[in-house]
Amino acid sequence: MFANSRAVTSNQDAPHPALADTVRRHLGHAWRAPLADYDRDAFARAEHWLAGSSGPLILDSGCGTGRSSVWLARRYPHARVLGLDQSAHRLERAARRFEPIGNLLLLRTDCAGFWRLAEAAGWRPWRHYLLYPNPWPKSAHLKRRWHGHPVFPHLLGLGGELVLRTNWELYAREMAGALELAGRAASLSPLTVEDEAITDFEEKYRDSGHRLWELVAALDH
Repeated sequence: MFANSRAVTSNQDAPHPALADTVRRHLGHAWRAPLADYDRDAFARAEHWLAGSSGPLILDSGCGTGRSSVWLARRYPHARVLGLDQSAHRLERAARRFEPIGNLLLLRTDCAGFWRLAEAAGWRPWRHYLLYPNPWPKSAHLKRRWHGHPVFPHLLGLGGELVLRTNWELYAREMAGALELAGRAASLSPLTVEDEAITDFEEKYRDSGHRLWELVAALDH
């Protein structure tokens, strides 16, 4: 990938002034949007794949072309890894790019719908990765960021350890603030350039000179 990625630009230079009100509103009111059939189908596939197996569960939400999911499956061979992405095109590229791995399943699904189904089924992943999610950098798009989205309480309800990486520090700071409002502590630190890139975006951003950030939080109370 070419090292020509632009830094994130935004009309925000500080956490969104409506962040606290938005998070509190979502924490206080259940999200009742209907679930899509393809999310139910994907969840049924995941349950079938997990049935009869053991080992900790890792979710890689927004896995794109699967590079991070493959990395996780190889790094944690004792774990079961689910890579989730809504793009059939990106997942088809993953199938062409990587050999199948026994402890990895890639699924086309909307993460928000899948998380709701997983929480309702009592899933408790060991780790949950959100690697370079779409930052939606315009101020008007706060509710499209995971911490401002109505699915945020369901993300919390899944529990486990959350690992977020981003090249926009403000996104990570907002996530940390949302987690604090929900009673969860988070640590935020820069990634060093010596760290192995685990996604195509991470490699491109690093080679383009962006500063990268990692947030880690225990979501279980």
